[in-house]
Amino acid sequence: MKTGTKILVLLLILNIRANAQDVVYSQFYANPLYLNPALAGGKLCNRVTVNYRNQWPEANKGYVSYSATWDQQYDKLGGGLGVMVNSDIGGGGIYNRFSASGIYSYRWQASRYVVLNAAVKAGYCQYRLDWNKLVFGDQINVYTGEIDPTMETMPTKLNIGNADFGAGILGGYKESFYFGVAADHLSRPDIAFYDGGETRLHMRWTIHSGVLFDFFQGMAGEDLRNFSISPNIVYVQQWKFHQLNAGMYINMYPFVGGLWFRNNFENPDAIIVLLGIQRKGYKIGYSYDYTVSKLGSKSGGAHEISIAFNFHKHIDPDRFHELNDPGF
Repeated sequence: MKTGTKILVLLLILNIRANAQDVVYSQFYANPLYLNPALAGGKLCNRVTVNYRNQWPEANKGYVSYSATWDQQYDKLGGGLGVMVNSDIGGGGIYNRFSASGIYSYRWQASRYVVLNAAVKAGYCQYRLDWNKLVFGDQINVYTGEIDPTMETMPTKLNIGNADFGAGILGGYKESFYFGVAADHLSRPDIAFYDGGETRLHMRWTIHSGVLFDFFQGMAGEDLRNFSISPNIVYVQQWKFHQLNAGMYINMYPFVGGLWFRNNFENPDAIIVLLGIQRKGYKIGYSYDYTVSKLGSKSGGAHEISIAFNFHKHIDPDRFHELNDPGF
C-alpha cells in the first residue's frame, strides 16, 4: 500500500510539472532575476544570489530546485546585465529541467527619485525524463510484490532542448514604492516527449508590488535599516494555474521576519514563514511553507534557503537611485 501511494503521488507530481507549471519561490526577492529580469542591476553593485527549494520532501523526494544568479549595473551600457541558471529535480531525478539565460535591463532615471527599468531575457531550457526510474501500475505484481516489465510505450525523446525568451518592466519611487510585471516563455517552446504531439510551455505572468515604511533613517546610506515594514503582493499566472501571495516583511536590523498567505484561488495553499539576517555585504534567509491545502502536512511542506552577496558599488549613488526591493 505504501509503495502504491508513493507511485501515485510521484506520478501526480510528474503530471503537474509536465503541464508546465514553473517553480514559484517563496522568498520572491531573494531570487530577483527569476521574479523579474528588470531587477538586473537594481542594486547598483555586483550581486550574486544562490537559492535552494525543497518542495514536498515526504512525497518520494518531492521536487528540488536550485538557482544561481549574477547581476551588475553598467553606466556605459545604460542599464544592468545578468546571468541566471536554474535546475529542477523531480521525484529523485525522474523529471529534470535545466535552464540558463542572459539578461539586459535598460535603466531610465526619470528623476532623482523615479526609476524605470525595461528588460529582455534570452536563454536555453532543457527537459529530461529518466524512463528507467518510472514505475507504472501494470508493473506491480499484487501477489508477489515484484516489479514486472511495463506495457507502456517509451517516449521517442527523453531529452528536449529549446530556446526560451522573457521580458519585464519595473518602476520604483524613492525608497518606498515598487511595481513590476514580467512575462516568461514568450516563444512557448515545445516540450513534448512523444512524436506526433505538441505540448507548448505556457507563458508565465508575474505581477508584483509593495511599499516600504522606514521608521528610522537608513544607516550610512546602505540598504540597512533600524526598523521598517514592507507589505507586498506577488501574483503569478501560467495557463490555468494562478496564485496570489500576500504578506509582509518586518525588518529590525540585522534580523528580518516575514509572513505570507498563498492562495491558489481554487483552494488555499500555504502559510509562509521567513527568518533572515542581513549585513552590509550579505543576506541569508530560511523560509518554510506550511501546507493548508487538501494535500496536508503529509507532503512535508517546503523548505527554502537563500544567500545573497552584495559587492562594491561601481555607480555613484548620488547620480542614480537604487531600486529598493525587500531583499527576501
